[in-house]
Amino acid sequence: MEQFEVAKNHDYIMSDLIELVRKLPQKPGVYQFFNSQEEILYVGKAKNLRKRVTSYFTGSRAQSYKNVALIKKIANIQYILVENESDALLLENNLIKEYQPRYNILLKDDKTYPWLCIKNERFPRIFSTRNYLNDGSEYFGPYTSGLMVKTLMELVRQLFPLRTCKILLLEEHIKKGKYQKCLEFHLGNCKAPCEGLQKESEYTDSINQIREILKGNIHHVLQHLKGLMEQFAQQLKFEQAQIVKNKVLLLDKFKNKSTIVNPRISNVDVFGIIDEPDAAYINFLKVVEGAVVMAQNAQIIKRTDEDVREILVSVIFDLRKRYQSGAPEIIVPILPEIQIKEVKYVVPLRGEKLKLLQLSLRNAVAFKEDVLQSKTIEKARFGLNDKILQQLKDDLRLPKLPVNIECFDNSNIQGTNPVASCVVFKQGKPMKSEYRHFNVKSVIGPDDFTSMAEIILRRYKRLLEEHGELPDLIIVDGGKGQLSAAVKSLKELNVYGKMAIIGIAKRLEEIYVPDDSIALYLNKNSSSLRFIQRIRDEAHRFGIAFHRSKRSHEQVESAFINIPGIGEKSRYKILSVESDLQKLRNFSKVQLIDILGKKAGEALFLYLKKE
Repeated sequence: MEQFEVAKNHDYIMSDLIELVRKLPQKPGVYQFFNSQEEILYVGKAKNLRKRVTSYFTGSRAQSYKNVALIKKIANIQYILVENESDALLLENNLIKEYQPRYNILLKDDKTYPWLCIKNERFPRIFSTRNYLNDGSEYFGPYTSGLMVKTLMELVRQLFPLRTCKILLLEEHIKKGKYQKCLEFHLGNCKAPCEGLQKESEYTDSINQIREILKGNIHHVLQHLKGLMEQFAQQLKFEQAQIVKNKVLLLDKFKNKSTIVNPRISNVDVFGIIDEPDAAYINFLKVVEGAVVMAQNAQIIKRTDEDVREILVSVIFDLRKRYQSGAPEIIVPILPEIQIKEVKYVVPLRGEKLKLLQLSLRNAVAFKEDVLQSKTIEKARFGLNDKILQQLKDDLRLPKLPVNIECFDNSNIQGTNPVASCVVFKQGKPMKSEYRHFNVKSVIGPDDFTSMAEIILRRYKRLLEEHGELPDLIIVDGGKGQLSAAVKSLKELNVYGKMAIIGIAKRLEEIYVPDDSIALYLNKNSSSLRFIQRIRDEAHRFGIAFHRSKRSHEQVESAFINIPGIGEKSRYKILSVESDLQKLRNFSKVQLIDILGKKAGEALFLYLKKE
């Protein structure tokens, strides 16, 4: 690689800058635009560096309002020569990921869709997740259909009994007998590798077959299972052969449902793209043996006037790398700008491949319409919410718009199990991921005032320690007493006055503010009062649900205290498996003995039968 600096500052007039750019080599490479603070503005790739970089300063590209904004900030240009176009694509991708330049395209994909994960651990678990972590695990997807994820998980569980527990199965611990098989073993869902009842080689073979199914290579799995079935039949092991035959039939049924094109289309990627002035919409389909095994949508936010062929090759490279696709053939509507190593581009004009491309393009159009519709809905919703928040600001005489609101509620029954809840609303919408539960620690008996003081103190002390965002408005469910307790805690933290705080009394829906003994009565039909009531009711609902759960668990736990032969460890074991007494009554003696051991299992079985 060779690196060369073209221009250092804007003392050059435009013609001089263009003259220097024209001296660039006509070879493949990556170019970088820097501003006067030596920050990277843009990274690009080119088959011909001189031709590409020159285009920014001459012709129609130089007249584009987006490119003009970029050109005005360029103070330095550097380039890196590479051997070929594929290396340029790889280097560009790495530099963009490392520096995230302001003017490069922004890829927005469906990150909320679920994946199927084969966990990186001994005796790997398989589960669905929405969190893609770089922890060495294998991820398949994302799947745009929750039903597809459920179907695949059910298929995997029917075909292969795998463990679902999160225990770290160390070989030395298995040999020492430190683990006990659980209920899943008795239900036939697991072969208990924790007790050494299943060999690691057998478990690994099942994982390998599942991996092929998730990749879409069902044909290879079917061949393996059919060979195994014949082997069992020749050995006169007809029961095992029947089990394998059932798996073959299940896989055949799944394969027939999945096939939507000619099965001879064995391993291809399909990319449909809809190009718009400010964005591009991409649909990516992965096809294996005539079945679509993965579908993914992505939106490209344009920062400069990128050519659609340039966008397409960047997205193809990024998505194939992200989802580990090694398909040797890619079906596209137009030929991308740069060739990828060992990959053949196909622009179909007829036949099954054209049908696949049309399917991808239809999905891209549908995705575009969904994005635009969501923007319209969000815009209307935020417009309505802004009106409500503005009205709330006026009615409560707040210093600023209450964009971030937090509401607190206490829950207890005759002083037992005191808990509290905090719900968060931002831009008028509930942010459920930021809701919090609290176990009240400093209060014995029904004392709502002290409980509120403790929770407010704990909440904002932690926010301050973590440099979190303080709310614009705090709502306390209660009258003067609860409000005064909350204010006391805010003063203790030296944040009183940095945010507004009110209390709402349930009986007459009076609004109380600090340092004012007279309640504020809002119109019963006003949007402000209805909005405050909605937030208060949400905090009450969230707190009551937590209180019921905690009380129920304690009631079940206390029921076991009087059972002869059931100690604290046994209570913990059984509650970790099932905390519902009604469901426990359906457990057999063998199941209970397996969980608790012979003595405690029999004692619990007799107690449940007696009850």
